[in-house]
Amino acid sequence: MDLATQIAELTRGIVDLHVKSELEARLAESVKSGKPLRVKAGFDPTRPDLHLGHTVLMQKMRQFQDLGHHVLFLIGDYTAMVGDPTGKNKARPQLSEEEVRAGAKSYFDQAKKILDESKTEVVYNSTWLGAMRPMDLVKLMAKSTVSQMLERKDFRQRFEEEKPIYQHEFLYPLLQGYDSVAIDADVELGGTDQLFNLLVGRDLMGQYGKRPQIVMTTPLLEGINAKLDEHGKVVGDKMSKSADNYVGIDEPANEQFRKLMLVDDGVVWRYFELLSAKSAAEITALRGEVAQGRNPKEVKKLFADEIVGRFHGAAESQRAHKAWDLKFEADAVPDDVPTCTVACEGAELWLPKALAEAKLVASTSEGRRMVEQGGVEVDGARESNVKRALAKGGTYLVRVGSKNRKFARIQVG
Repeated sequence: MDLATQIAELTRGIVDLHVKSELEARLAESVKSGKPLRVKAGFDPTRPDLHLGHTVLMQKMRQFQDLGHHVLFLIGDYTAMVGDPTGKNKARPQLSEEEVRAGAKSYFDQAKKILDESKTEVVYNSTWLGAMRPMDLVKLMAKSTVSQMLERKDFRQRFEEEKPIYQHEFLYPLLQGYDSVAIDADVELGGTDQLFNLLVGRDLMGQYGKRPQIVMTTPLLEGINAKLDEHGKVVGDKMSKSADNYVGIDEPANEQFRKLMLVDDGVVWRYFELLSAKSAAEITALRGEVAQGRNPKEVKKLFADEIVGRFHGAAESQRAHKAWDLKFEADAVPDDVPTCTVACEGAELWLPKALAEAKLVASTSEGRRMVEQGGVEVDGARESNVKRALAKGGTYLVRVGSKNRKFARIQVG
């Protein structure tokens, strides 16, 4: 592939690039010599599961692979025991070797769903960091000042708020940066929250007499509960398991499909841009169709089909799509609707109370609110009359909610 095409492909979606002219020069050298670039991306195995947020970075790694470059998938088994302070307002707990080993075990097996295994070299930074002697660490720490470390937003904020900063936390960026020295990285990839650490690596390489790496950052993907603000900007916490706003790449197909259909209609374009294999032109065309009146739900289904198919195959994606339609489409009734018998002392039972007795809502007051808001259907018809009662002896198909719909056949006895 020619140089201009490589540059366009590799910089698509990139937030920070230090420095573009150097990337162009190094790619030109690679084209001329046939020698691939060494592209590094590091992952601390603090949690064993990967989610779609991780794949934004991994897809950029895959782009480098598809262009013939060599990817180093660095597992930070040593740095994970130190603890990355990035984005933290207090010290991150240090992990034991056993915890790190458990977290690292499944990392690459999951990553192989995105990366080309034959073009990926897995390295562990304990290989070189674990061999460092105390004096080696002293020499490494001498290459940075406390004032430089306090340029980091999280360190500076904690310092200003008089919250403790532990000395080992200053060591983390240096250890991560030394990884680039040890493996002679040409390029390091990371999320935007890792920019400081990546630039430390670039600086250290120069101090060790090596050509500084190019630094490229990818956006942080917001969670599935993100919204658009009044200016049309996507707002929300980044996707993470701890925030329970994630889609795990190892989750069942039906669960992946369901979660992706919960993404806000306006936010799904952010997901398309960061995760879809569709071209920019194709995404623009879909936007135009929605602007002309196409139901955005149809577009979300296209996206969910693509993502679920990527991790589970086309057949499973189709089954998940069908299962979602049966359960959540307006006119569809699932095959497995439970039947509940609720007691009735008189001739009829107040609908909100029946909803609570059937466990469709948490309480009678919530049932009343759902009826008032138009979120309840009885035998296929929306019910908004809060005085509605169900006659004793009858059986009623009841649905509650719209996105997260619940069904029950209520027998009033």
